Amino acid sequence: MRLDHIAVSAASLDEGTAWVEEALGVRLSPGGRHRHMGTWNRLLSLGDVYLEVITTDPAASRPDWPRWFDLDRFSGPPRLTNWIVAVENLKAELAAGPEGLGHPVKLERGDLHWEMAIPPDGRLPFDDAFPAVIHWQGTDHPIRHLPDSGLRLVRLEITHPRAGALRHALEGRFHDARVSIVEGPAKAIHAEFHGPKGECFL
Repeated sequence: MRLDHIAVSAASLDEGTAWVEEALGVRLSPGGRHRHMGTWNRLLSLGDVYLEVITTDPAASRPDWPRWFDLDRFSGPPRLTNWIVAVENLKAELAAGPEGLGHPVKLERGDLHWEMAIPPDGRLPFDDAFPAVIHWQGTDHPIRHLPDSGLRLVRLEITHPRAGALRHALEGRFHDARVSIVEGPAKAIHAEFHGPKGECFL
């Protein structure tokens, strides 16, 4: 497993974009639509990883299955809701991961092709604090299409009441010095970045 990207959910794409751009002082790039999920996004390169703002697509019909990142039940202001790790063998990771991680679904957008584990109810284990798991097919990746914002992820903090169990579920399979899992009263995700204008936070 390696950290691939982080996701900001929002009630609308414009609202989520405005929140991120004001907090980080950069402009997001166009993303695209995910027809299978009825969602769309905008993107931001962070060097070796990227950030996406993702929302339900008002122009798309609601799918017959739950949308990823628990977006069908999202409410409130924009916020970091999910982190996504890339793997080479999706089936092996699903077998080793906690129950409810999902089943593999093949997806594509333009020249991008990937397979992702989608939870049956749209909500990942540990109250959506466990990382979503993705396998990029081929050599193409969203970062190849994004201008470098100059921002870099310094710290990603995942808070959860069962932080020890969450760390144990990832033990031996994921390590990134930027990512910490800490105990707290409720699930929350916060990030620190560094760029040309100094430190900034989500």
